[in-house]
Amino acid sequence: MKRYKNYIFDLDGTLLDTLDDLTASTNYALHEFGMPVYSRDQIRMFVGNGVRKLIERAVPGGATNEKFEEVLSVFQQHYLQHGMDHTVPYAGIVDLLTKLRAEGRRVAVVSNKFCAATEELCDSFFGELVEVAIGENEAAGIKKKPSPDTVVEAMRQLGATCDDTVYVGDSDVDVQTAKNSGIPCISVLWGFRDKDFLLAHGAETFVASPMDIIA
Repeated sequence: MKRYKNYIFDLDGTLLDTLDDLTASTNYALHEFGMPVYSRDQIRMFVGNGVRKLIERAVPGGATNEKFEEVLSVFQQHYLQHGMDHTVPYAGIVDLLTKLRAEGRRVAVVSNKFCAATEELCDSFFGELVEVAIGENEAAGIKKKPSPDTVVEAMRQLGATCDDTVYVGDSDVDVQTAKNSGIPCISVLWGFRDKDFLLAHGAETFVASPMDIIA
């Protein structure tokens, strides 16, 4: 597999297994308002488009529910306090990032998770291994994925070009984000979507373990 100068990673389902904490915070917020809760596998299919879309999919009636904004607020507060209770890097991820940085490669993370949580998780689990961490920040005019905005901003901060950069993610959103950004995509098979789903959504290059990315 080609070596690139710059590696831009998705966060949830790619670098970190965040599903247990996302499930817990979603169900906590729903329970607070007497709404039905969901299994881990159900929440797995809700994530990928940011926390607002996650809660929209979870709340009965979605964004039209009069309690929607309150549920979202409770989720965000709970997740900021408990977002690292069970979250861990996938096996081999820290070794991969360490090797990339030792070789002089540049590393960034772009996520549809809200910005404060993205930065906190990257700092806590990866420290200086991740040079740039960009979360959802549409208030600043940076649209969330699959818009290319977060990737373009990461590339700007890295001094990267489309010719020397690759995007790594686990979902259909990531495949489309890379396409919209004009860079190749590597789809990982340990995340929140399986290979058949990814193939159906245009994925072409797959890896089964982190080190396959630079094997």
